[in-house]
Amino acid sequence: MFFDKIFNWNAFISAFKPIITRVPTSFIITLIAMAIGLVLGLLLALIKLNKLPVLDQIRALAVSFIRGTPIYVQLLLTYTGIPLILKAINLNYGTAYNINDISPMLFVILTFAFNEAAYNSETIRAAIESVDVGQIEAAKSLGMTNFQVFKRVTLPEAATVAIAPLGNALMGLLKGTSLAFVAGVIEMTAEAKIIGGSSFRVFESYLAVALVYWAINLVFENLIRLLERRLQITPKQKNKSRLMPTGNPFEQSSVGNGGGDVV
Repeated sequence: MFFDKIFNWNAFISAFKPIITRVPTSFIITLIAMAIGLVLGLLLALIKLNKLPVLDQIRALAVSFIRGTPIYVQLLLTYTGIPLILKAINLNYGTAYNINDISPMLFVILTFAFNEAAYNSETIRAAIESVDVGQIEAAKSLGMTNFQVFKRVTLPEAATVAIAPLGNALMGLLKGTSLAFVAGVIEMTAEAKIIGGSSFRVFESYLAVALVYWAINLVFENLIRLLERRLQITPKQKNKSRLMPTGNPFEQSSVGNGGGDVV
């Protein structure tokens, strides 16, 4: 009886349906932002690895700023800064851009995408640097171009290393979408807040949304594990790839035996 007085089961159960209807919104933000973040993160990682002048300095400054400021503040800067930029463009060039025509979802996706790019760039860079140099040299000895080596050797090998941290980043991004209400996007957490404010059963609605987040992340966690197993290279395969000859075996044997030219 005491528990019934402090916890309302009806409010708890009824909160799930409206919260679940907001799951697609959180998924859209998560998946699009992660996809953009991976592409930008790869570009940033390549800029750092190749130490491109000017671009590398700009990259370092942007990554440092994004990693050194809260995502909440970044959302506020995006949500308030883009309208100011559009206003300045209208005043300088006589255009008539209307900030009301821009969906708040765009502000949220851009913010999360750039945030993910900053963190993913370091993960991708470390994964690329972990690739065995011998495999790269073997691929080049077969006549592959630098692009072919990167596409067929470096990127697949780096993916096996980066999949786990990038999977954690994806799960963190899903949880981070709970801040999207700052830009006026109604996702799962915002819906729980609305339900709690209207029913005066705040704890029940927040507990419901917590369980929904937990369930989704459990699914993500298992999918990431399956992907890791599919991409994983067994020690036997690694040893086999390292033992494969990169040149002409007859030439190697003839030199080792001290023989003459092979006709």
